[in-house]
Amino acid sequence: MIIRKTALVATGIAIGVGAATLGREARALMGSSQALAASADTYKNLSLFGDVFDKVRADYVEKPDEQKLVENAINGMLTSLDPHSSYLDAKGFKDMRTQTEGKFGGLGIEVTQEDGLVKVVAPIDDTPASRAGILSGDLIGAIDDESVQGMTLNQAVDKMRGQINTPVKLTIFRGKDKQKIDVKMTRAEIHIKSVRSHKQGDDAYYVRISQFNEETADGLRNAMAKAQEEIPADKFKGYIIDLRNNPGGLLDQSIQVVNAFIDKGEIVSTRGRNAEETQRYNARPGDLSKGKPVVVLINGGSASASEIVAGALQDHKRATIIGSRSFGKGSVQTIIPLGSNGAIRLTTARYYTPSGRSIQAKGIDPDMIILQDVPDELKGKDDTKGEASLKGHLKNGEDEKTGSQAYVPPDEKKDKQLTAAIELLHGKAKAQIMADLQTKEPVKEAKDAKDAKDVKDSKEAKDSKDAKDAGKDAKDPTKPAQKAN
Repeated sequence: MIIRKTALVATGIAIGVGAATLGREARALMGSSQALAASADTYKNLSLFGDVFDKVRADYVEKPDEQKLVENAINGMLTSLDPHSSYLDAKGFKDMRTQTEGKFGGLGIEVTQEDGLVKVVAPIDDTPASRAGILSGDLIGAIDDESVQGMTLNQAVDKMRGQINTPVKLTIFRGKDKQKIDVKMTRAEIHIKSVRSHKQGDDAYYVRISQFNEETADGLRNAMAKAQEEIPADKFKGYIIDLRNNPGGLLDQSIQVVNAFIDKGEIVSTRGRNAEETQRYNARPGDLSKGKPVVVLINGGSASASEIVAGALQDHKRATIIGSRSFGKGSVQTIIPLGSNGAIRLTTARYYTPSGRSIQAKGIDPDMIILQDVPDELKGKDDTKGEASLKGHLKNGEDEKTGSQAYVPPDEKKDKQLTAAIELLHGKAKAQIMADLQTKEPVKEAKDAKDAKDVKDSKEAKDSKDAKDAGKDAKDPTKPAQKAN
């Protein structure tokens, strides 16, 4: 999710225009009449809301919580707009700010809402959720046996959070057949270290960005400085930036991440309802990567800020993108504080890559599409449907695209996308890498067939020998007779 942190103040501006001609005056009067009619309709609808509110307050079978009635009405209005707009009460707003700071208590899951259930966008690295095997695309149907149907997303998140070292049970539905699984976890302090890195072999550097919070840009700069200390410049082959299953985060952090690899040109633009709201964000001088090659890994769980980074580096031809199509969340949410009443998260713009591409409901297509080998028990359960499948999502023409594979093997040796990235940095041609991937499976099948034939031949030879020996035994009176029991 892209979050733009700002406070908006609505101001009314009175504009007086002198009528130059009778036609212009007539058009102005018509426009004024239409505006007045629209205002009348708005006030009529607000009056309807007031009437319903009064009836509920006066006649409902039990005395309702009036504050909750209003909050739920507001949230209903916002969630009807798109899947990413919502109301945050004072506690929810505080929790959101805590999360963007990178430290909070809970399970470590990035979630959205789909068809009344809570959907996992991605588990956060090294948290109770990731260790318990929660997968991108899992649907959470109940929390401690309480159905999430009827809960707002914020209410569901609030139930998953709690005191450290307290247990919680999630009932999840996985895959196309909606396999029901109960997962028990223990809440922990979630201190999200959004950037983790290590030397990959002797001549490359791997950087994993799990989400974009306030620590991300500094974390990346520290990782790059460490890489340049550990690997001599003449041996340094380049960077692998892993954005797989990264659900996004703060817009300004994604811009700074891109800026670490380019020193000029546009990074991203955001466009609201009106043309004057368009904003363009350009790179500042200074390439921290010193021109070293870059490979970016993405998959179906890479969303929002991750897509800004991948799209910008792809458009600038600064990186090769490897993996599967990204999630396709191309909208910006602005957090608008409401004083002591919390805040609203409102979708205020779409974002576009430097070449003018809108990623909304389409995603980023990698330069090299490489799918992982998925264990049999996870086949059919490893894909995300993507933004295009979310109810009420912002539309983006006729060629919207579904999500893609979001599985990452826990064993690096089995990670085909990472292996391809390493080979690419070592100078192997893209075409050769893809050709090798296509031939490995048939080679494996041929080997399996050969192994099977060898086993069969060996068995036949053994059976023949056993039969021959049995014949000898029958003729040998010194051997005891065999009986079937």
